[in-house]
Amino acid sequence: MKPVVTVAEMQAIDADAPEPEDVLIGRAGAAVARAASRLLGQIYGKRVVVIAGKGNNGADGRTAAQRLRERGVAVTVIDAASAPGVLPPSDLVIDAAYGTGFRGSYQAPDPNGAPVLAVDIPSGVDGNTGASAEQAVRAVRTVTFAALKPGLLFGAGPDRAGVVDVADIGLDVSRRHIDLLEDGDAAALLPRRPRDGHKWQAALCVVSGSPGMLGAPRLVSTGALRAGSGYVRLGVPGADLAALPAQEAVGLELPATGWDIDALKALDRCKALVIGPGLGRSDATTAAVRALVAASSVPTVVDADGINAVGSAAELAQLLAGRDAPTIVTPHDGEFARLAGHAPGEDRIAAAEQLARETGAIVLLKGSTTVVAAPDGRTRLAAAGSARLATAGTGDVLSGVIGSFLAQGVPALDAAALGAHVHGAASRRGFAIGLVAGDLPELVAAWLSEHSLMEGGARG
Repeated sequence: MKPVVTVAEMQAIDADAPEPEDVLIGRAGAAVARAASRLLGQIYGKRVVVIAGKGNNGADGRTAAQRLRERGVAVTVIDAASAPGVLPPSDLVIDAAYGTGFRGSYQAPDPNGAPVLAVDIPSGVDGNTGASAEQAVRAVRTVTFAALKPGLLFGAGPDRAGVVDVADIGLDVSRRHIDLLEDGDAAALLPRRPRDGHKWQAALCVVSGSPGMLGAPRLVSTGALRAGSGYVRLGVPGADLAALPAQEAVGLELPATGWDIDALKALDRCKALVIGPGLGRSDATTAAVRALVAASSVPTVVDADGINAVGSAAELAQLLAGRDAPTIVTPHDGEFARLAGHAPGEDRIAAAEQLARETGAIVLLKGSTTVVAAPDGRTRLAAAGSARLATAGTGDVLSGVIGSFLAQGVPALDAAALGAHVHGAASRRGFAIGLVAGDLPELVAAWLSEHSLMEGGARG
């Protein structure tokens, strides 16, 4: 996993650095000069404009300028406070005006057609949230130091930063509390199945849907099966078993009301529970959801109508107070607002972390970069998602995938984050336009088959 540090964490890391500031600036400037050289290609005789501020960001830019001059580049350094509205013609602009600690609004000068290389973060982009004004720097590439910053992953940050390189300049980021999942983490996090494994070792119970609302349970259970669950027990309250969608999930007959009692009995051989998608919002459903979540002894994913049923953050905290097994809630922004009493706001990491502390649940806040926050302060990010997932039902598949990983024994925080990453990465194998939720389960299976080490021989 890639480390991610907040602005405050980075300031503390800088302050505790064992080496002098000028040494670190020298390394940072050298990294910027190398990145500039790669962008320029044949660099001798090329023209570079460096916009340099007063702080360390500007010092990094000035050091890079000196390095480039030594290699035959014609470099002009312009003070950020007095930069003209349009820069002189050049082959590359290096933005070293303001770093992650900048607050306020910054109107970047027009680069006059030249590509821009940003130092640490494009000037005018908030280091924690990615928020920026229209006048902020838009770079083709960014060199950031020691670790990624949240502002490079959220809001306008990814579009403003372009391709991001993380340069190691000798700083210790081991105290960070945030990590970004990458493709290679799937093999490390998913347990290898034993050769004598059987279907019940990763059995999942799904309580989802209602009469006439059978799409959600199909998507949840198929997503779970394709993510590696050997057995899915599916209950749709009030639905006739004959009406359940034809699939490999095993039907569980549940009454229309008071179904939590039968669902609880069905958990006896299951390793995890997914509850919520498509259940509806009746008082009877609310009561049954709360009763089952409170009584469940297995790791539980609460999604969609399940989130609406658990009520406010305070009510959810009370509900979970007697549970020993972990609970994952997976809100989108609207569901988050109903839980927390307010929208997530620009700082999505801080919002998810606060809700996790208040409720005792692991909070998966959906977005193009998904935040997964645990009550103990650890946070994971998944940035593989895209606009392809902005279609009905994809969240149902995600809850099934996460439930499957829980059933396979993946720790809850990692299961939620890995589910979000796999869900997003798999979607990129599908149609760029017209991807539907039903496409995702097979894409998930294909992605996992390529990236994991799950297979070790198993029987039915």
